[in-house]
Amino acid sequence: MTKMMAAGLAMLILSGCATAPKADKPVAKADTIRFSAGPCFGVCPVYSVTVNPNGSGVLIPQRNTSVPGETRFAVTPLQYKRLRDAFAPFRPLTGKQKRIAQGENCQRAATDMPGYEIVWTRAGQDKTELDFYSGCFDARYAKLREAVRAVPKILDIEKMLKAGK
Repeated sequence: MTKMMAAGLAMLILSGCATAPKADKPVAKADTIRFSAGPCFGVCPVYSVTVNPNGSGVLIPQRNTSVPGETRFAVTPLQYKRLRDAFAPFRPLTGKQKRIAQGENCQRAATDMPGYEIVWTRAGQDKTELDFYSGCFDARYAKLREAVRAVPKILDIEKMLKAGK
């Protein structure tokens, strides 16, 4: 009888271990990032891509892309981190909007270039938005121009953006 009770107690203890929640650190909340590329005078791809911290992404083409419609893709944690970090130095305060365009905070600008919008959203917070006119050639925005150009490579969506391919 004592052996049966000991075995039953051992099984109960072991079953509790198997179902107990892990004591890992809680997952930090992260932003969903939407990056939109606007039209230019020419054949620029016009699209919006949304990346979630859970590893999902969706590209919504508007014109001059190689995908006919909404296209879902996977995002690795490293890709998400690279995208987040690329725009971190330019991100406005949470809930704020910043615009970089000729006549506002840009001295050297070319015409007919695409505009880009980066929007960060998180449950329970106001959206944060950065609007950047890529024709702004002020030296202080060189890193931002590099970050914008890098998005297709970071997310491995370059093939989706090549019209006619």
